[in-house]
Amino acid sequence: MEAEPLSLSPWVAVDVDTVPSKRARELRDAWEDFVDDRRQGDEDDPGTPDVRPPIADSWRRSREAGVDPTGRLRARSVCELTGARELWDEHPLRRTSPLIEQCMAETLLDADNLLVLSDADGVLLHISGETRLRNRAADDMNFVEGALWSEPSAGTNAIGTAMAASHAVQVFAAEHFAEPVQRWTCSAAPVLDPDSGKLLGIIDLTGDFSVVNPLSLAVVVATARAVEEVLRGELRERDDRLRTRYAELLGPASAGAALVTGTGRILLDPGQRWTRVALNAIPAGGGLLALPSGVEAIAEPIAEEDVYVVRPNRRSSRPARPRLELRVLGEEPPEVRLDGELVHVRPRHVEMLTILALHRGRVNADIMCAELYGDDGHPASVRVEMSRLRRLLPDVLESEGYGLAGPVGSDMRRVRMLLDRGAVRVAAEEYPGPLLPGSESPFIESARDELDGWMRQAVVTSGDPDALWAWVRSSSGADDLLAWQRLLAAVDYADPRRSLAVSRTRTLRQELGLQAH
Repeated sequence: MEAEPLSLSPWVAVDVDTVPSKRARELRDAWEDFVDDRRQGDEDDPGTPDVRPPIADSWRRSREAGVDPTGRLRARSVCELTGARELWDEHPLRRTSPLIEQCMAETLLDADNLLVLSDADGVLLHISGETRLRNRAADDMNFVEGALWSEPSAGTNAIGTAMAASHAVQVFAAEHFAEPVQRWTCSAAPVLDPDSGKLLGIIDLTGDFSVVNPLSLAVVVATARAVEEVLRGELRERDDRLRTRYAELLGPASAGAALVTGTGRILLDPGQRWTRVALNAIPAGGGLLALPSGVEAIAEPIAEEDVYVVRPNRRSSRPARPRLELRVLGEEPPEVRLDGELVHVRPRHVEMLTILALHRGRVNADIMCAELYGDDGHPASVRVEMSRLRRLLPDVLESEGYGLAGPVGSDMRRVRMLLDRGAVRVAAEEYPGPLLPGSESPFIESARDELDGWMRQAVVTSGDPDALWAWVRSSSGADDLLAWQRLLAAVDYADPRRSLAVSRTRTLRQELGLQAH
């Protein structure tokens, strides 16, 4: 963030001389000009003031995103209150909330404002303040936990605009793009992860526009910096603990190795070989790394910590991880086993594990959301489910990101492998039916149709009576008239399967309105 004085900054909406009601009317004129596509400051309306550049930029982004300025389509909720609270309980800012509240209480700015914290996507995770004000915000503009306040969802607002501009900002009255929000004023500042440098979330103060305070932005900025300093202190303590605990792994027998965090920061480098190497984030679970020099290295994970021993690849072995087994084909309820032991998981978790198993490499929350829900979902709800799944399978899933960290087997993968190798009969015998037939996930529906179609084509064109028999006995092939006809043509006259093929072929032809012959 730039170091310009806040009193002169374009990111501040008002100063000590501002009369809120007068300034609100002026901004309303500018907003109406923009919404009506009239030019601001033209000769016909010389009294209309220009809006600040960050606000003008945000208005343009909001309009391009299709936000309705009348506010008939309010900011949408992407998860229920319980889901938002689960996200908040696990969010890195949660443990700093006492500090945040203390900073606000000491400034006395919290008396007429709501203190709001969002995640990096703009989903509101925590709102504190006077009940009457909270109810009014909920009724006026769906300003509630679980609602998405990014610019594309809610238009210009301090939370969404701070995210879009990567800068703290104050938004006052009609500077808000959506009309119902124009009775409010808000100030928000981003909080960055001191380890990765990525956005963790937003700290926001929101209140009625009549109580706008020129110091509110300075307060949230100071609070965000205090939180980041606490997080930096925690990071330093964690780094020291990791160095102490794992320094022995870098003894003489491990010449050339370094202790590295998952984000690519080097904690220990006894041989001074890695200091000048630019390491990117290490894939969760470790594995092979291609360095900029072209040299191949291997990252070996250490226990449950997101820390790795990185060394030139000498094909050293890594600790064995639990093996995950998925049974996801056919009409029987799916099963998830870990090292042979049955694990009870929800259907949605089975879908997520199946998607991860089908992917080559990692996915992210946006991809997982699209593949689970199509256009109707939001990454926040995916994060809730992934958090729950990690608690069930902590050693199988990556600690961060979306990927499987250990070995995975599945009936789905085996059938695909057999088909790929041309072992059609064995594949058909091991294929009880379609992939998760009850799932409405777009990705799984597509994978289900692909595998079913692949299996049917392979079987019908094989001419193998055993493969055909296995196919028609599956739930996918039971009503496949062509497969029954091919089976009837392939089996010997004395084969006991022939009589069933005759009967089933006749029945299917009648059901389809075809003449028997």
